[in-house]
Amino acid sequence: MLYHYTDFMAFDGIIRCAELRLNNILNMNDASEMRLFMNGICNAVIENLRRDGEKNSLRQAGEFFQQELEKEFLYSAYAACFSKDMDDAAQWERYGHLGRGVCIAFDETPMQKLVGGAVSLQKVYYQKDMREHHLVEAFCQLIRASEDFANILPRLQELMKDAWLQSAAFKHPSFASEKEYRLVVSPSLSDEFTVAPKYHVSAERIKKYYPLDLNRMCKKVNLSLADLVGGIIIGPTSPQSLPILQDYLSDCGLEVLKNKISMSDCPLRKPTS
Repeated sequence: MLYHYTDFMAFDGIIRCAELRLNNILNMNDASEMRLFMNGICNAVIENLRRDGEKNSLRQAGEFFQQELEKEFLYSAYAACFSKDMDDAAQWERYGHLGRGVCIAFDETPMQKLVGGAVSLQKVYYQKDMREHHLVEAFCQLIRASEDFANILPRLQELMKDAWLQSAAFKHPSFASEKEYRLVVSPSLSDEFTVAPKYHVSAERIKKYYPLDLNRMCKKVNLSLADLVGGIIIGPTSPQSLPILQDYLSDCGLEVLKNKISMSDCPLRKPTS
């Protein structure tokens, strides 16, 4: 199972509206992680070129990376996040509305059938030092083999796009306990993705997101939303009534999920007033 910890408003969007929102990673608390990855790759390439004495390439590569890194919003990915950990205290506190929310368990096998093309299901990897990443050597080999930097710009930009895609599934090792997976799309890097963006307006700001129509995606592979959902866990400090949640599922046409509800066993303390 892939566990999606959230609040009941987002739960309603997924269950009743069959809509899974992919949010901009730059708007998440992981924006610094994406920047850490991209800066780490670029700095490692520059370090290798300097060590090899590639003076001309060093200057041009530095200018190229500086220009490309300024495009982070254009190339930024949109994602929905999941964990391999069921009923985890840290996940409840960080993403499950301090334990007052809900967790949807998605069955990974049908989930894999939904993805393809522009949308990918990626396992997050946790790494601090980018110097050994395979993209570093790919950049260096391309730059070293060319006598004219301008001739390799298109290929460098392709490598850069690959780096932006991979940055969406990167986090610092201190988050490794989350065992995270991400449903990811980079709209500007794919002509196959035709979903129109939407905007969520709050009192404080406007956020852009891409809605995935789960019913439409399931229908394409002869599945239903009920096939996708393997379970529902009510948060450890949630005041949610079990009978009301069961009625809600019935009225949403998902009566089959009524028997897939469980209460969290996590001994998370309720916040004191």
